[in-house]
Amino acid sequence: MRDRVPVVVQGSGRRGRRAGLAGVLWAVAEMTVTVGLVVLLLVVHQVWWTNRQAVAAARDRVEALESEWGGPGSESESGSDSVPGPGPVPVPGADGGPAPESESDPVDASAGAGSGGAPAPSRPAAKPPAREAYAVLRIPRLGLVVPVAQGVDKRAVLDKGYAGHYPGTAQPGARGNFALAGHRNTHGEPFRYINRLRAGDEVFVDVKGRRFTYVVGKVLPETSERDIGVLAPVPRSVVKPDYGYSEPGAYLTLTTCTPEYSSKYRLVVWGTLKS
Repeated sequence: MRDRVPVVVQGSGRRGRRAGLAGVLWAVAEMTVTVGLVVLLLVVHQVWWTNRQAVAAARDRVEALESEWGGPGSESESGSDSVPGPGPVPVPGADGGPAPESESDPVDASAGAGSGGAPAPSRPAAKPPAREAYAVLRIPRLGLVVPVAQGVDKRAVLDKGYAGHYPGTAQPGARGNFALAGHRNTHGEPFRYINRLRAGDEVFVDVKGRRFTYVVGKVLPETSERDIGVLAPVPRSVVKPDYGYSEPGAYLTLTTCTPEYSSKYRLVVWGTLKS
């Protein structure tokens, strides 16, 4: 009888290792899919749901203000009396807002509707309480109707879908620079399309039934978040001095982040009070 040569079967070991590796890969794949779904849900919440919430809340606030006033502002304000200019201007901060309270935004460059200052009305709006919605901003070209609150704090003002009034800048209709910040993306994104504004477009600011009309004059497409000149009483970029004004007047400044979904730079739109 021949001796049998023992045969060592190694396939089962390989299969075991392969099965173990497959299990690890499967677990990694499941984890990747789970993480991806979580990230997707967070993106949907940030981009879509926060917009819905902010837009609805802002609309309700506008309706409440108009109800309190007895209707949208209809008394057009203009005049020639001088009004003292604003105090120190805060430095714009990151994410579309100024440093002291948190949010700012700047500029775009188009030839304007007159470089001089429009006359200020004899009755500018009174200074409102901090972080409280007190006015309504209307931009017909963009179909925009949004509350304006005092201050530029993200959580208390901008994340509500409001436009925030920079502390230290002029009140609506006053001589100086009435400067506003707003989100370009998420949380209602009220200033998403201000880059579409052109010289001659009208912007209305309603305060307790009174209407102040500004006319878009100039746009600064991009500037540094630290360009404090765009918020000065006579607004002029210190980063790009070719953009801005040189004479005292009653100005409107709209600022937001640029490019979209980034807070690296600021986009700025300027207007002057209509006489």
